[in-house]
Amino acid sequence: MENSPQPTRRVDATLNALPLPVLVIGRDDRVVEANLAAQSFFQMSNAMLSRYRLSEIVPFGSPILSLVEAVRHHGGSVSEYRVDVGTPRIGQDKIVDLFATASSDEPSEVVIMLQEKTIAEKMDRQLTHRGAARSISAMGSMLAHEIKNPLSGIRGAAQLLETSVDDADRELIRLICDETDRIVKLVDRFEDFSDGRPVEREPVNIHSVLEHVKRLATSGFGRHIRFVETYDPSLPPILGNRDQLIQIFLNLVKNAAEAIGHDSIDGEIELSTAYRPGVRMALPGSRDRVALPLEISVRDNGPGVPEDLVRNLFDPFVTTKASGSGLGLALVSKLVGDHGGIVECESLPRRTVFRVLMSMHAARDGRTAESGGQ
Repeated sequence: MENSPQPTRRVDATLNALPLPVLVIGRDDRVVEANLAAQSFFQMSNAMLSRYRLSEIVPFGSPILSLVEAVRHHGGSVSEYRVDVGTPRIGQDKIVDLFATASSDEPSEVVIMLQEKTIAEKMDRQLTHRGAARSISAMGSMLAHEIKNPLSGIRGAAQLLETSVDDADRELIRLICDETDRIVKLVDRFEDFSDGRPVEREPVNIHSVLEHVKRLATSGFGRHIRFVETYDPSLPPILGNRDQLIQIFLNLVKNAAEAIGHDSIDGEIELSTAYRPGVRMALPGSRDRVALPLEISVRDNGPGVPEDLVRNLFDPFVTTKASGSGLGLALVSKLVGDHGGIVECESLPRRTVFRVLMSMHAARDGRTAESGGQ
């Protein structure tokens, strides 16, 4: 009869199979064990983590430290929600729920499990943003019909008056025409939301899209800004519409350039791509779940987004600019949603990042493409 596997090996295999980071903390607060998810989360191997005390890998004064002490003194299990464990090494915005319990094998050891909140909250916010985009779509259709027609009549009448007034009044006529044109342009932007026609999609090399956006930016609104590219050259293509992808990232880059401002002497925008396995999202109205492993980011070193606006930044009419309409990022959210992806913003002073997560193109037989498309 074959010998059964060692119990320790079974435990290790079980821990490593868990998608959530798990740490075992010893009596001297050193990391005794870390599963694969924890090694990925803290960006250190198990051997490297074991060299550190818990206080050396989490922020100074983090609630996680008092949580471990509470378990040691009182036993049982303790939970704490929405704890920031971010550091410069793993990223500044790492919000997690914490679950700690005493080890059944060694009472002085504490087992900690972390559940990152950002992805779950991204999904919830995306549903809110898409609902807002659908509302603005209906409004766009109504505005196009109810406002543009009378505006054309007003502009036509003003042009007729222009031929029969003196120079002093002609300036007022031009003001009427200019303001009418401005309203028409605003209504045209609403119409972008109401276009529900299916679009042709094909494998698109996202790097060629970003290069096109960069050329447009550096020849116009972003000519005073330094661009940095950090690309994963092996990234597979996206199944999408090239024109809409250009519109998405042109809006994000333009938003970043406006945040930096024309007077900045060290303005910088970084365009980056990466493959991030593990993010999956349920499709609305379906039990199917789609993987979103392709991450495309636009980072700027502007002043950042006010904290009270970050959560609603993709809602219509929310803007940080005095003269902004608040429709640019709402349109980005709609177009990303139409592609089955999600978009999120993380902002600190001199470090604002817009991340777009999308699915890769799959061939008809289900195989993923290995190289970029057109």
